[in-house]
Amino acid sequence: MITLHHLNRSRSHRILWLLEEIEAPYEVKKYTRNAKTNLAPPELTAIHPLGKSPMIEIDGRLITESAAITEVICARYAPQMVPPQNTHSYSSHLELMHFAEGSAMTPILLYLYVSKLGVAGEPLHPRIAQQLDAHYGYMNDMLRPSGHFVLDDLSAVDIMLSFPAEIAMRQKRADDFPRLAQFVEAIHARPAYHRATAIGAD
Repeated sequence: MITLHHLNRSRSHRILWLLEEIEAPYEVKKYTRNAKTNLAPPELTAIHPLGKSPMIEIDGRLITESAAITEVICARYAPQMVPPQNTHSYSSHLELMHFAEGSAMTPILLYLYVSKLGVAGEPLHPRIAQQLDAHYGYMNDMLRPSGHFVLDDLSAVDIMLSFPAEIAMRQKRADDFPRLAQFVEAIHARPAYHRATAIGAD
């Protein structure tokens, strides 16, 4: 049994979606952001010093970081969602799993934080916009004709890249990156995604 420590409106949603998608045995412990600050509650810090979600408990071990969690869950319950090792597809899998939380999230977080600075942040906006375009464009171009990133069916990389792809759509970039828009539309249509959204609702 997996225990998912789930924070509302967070990257934890994709782990909840993954668990629903593969029908793994799990339970959810929900945490709610502070209504005024939008920060995670102190209860999460009591579990792990960084106080972030997602976290899972499995076999008595606490595991953090979305990509690591996704890899552990897929290795046990859905190996078909990761390409065979020593293949080009597996190399792409590794690249994009790290890209999702490394390269892709950097300009997204900069955009989020710098936008709160008002006039003081204006000198940074052109560079951040250029980086957002570059990263969203890369994701758009990496999508295969099947609509997936690495395999021709849902894979661990699709789970991980769902979050930055959804942010691109919330930033009204569908016309700029139509294949990425189609990807988001397709994952939102999946029954498991709907179930995860209902389970993780505030």
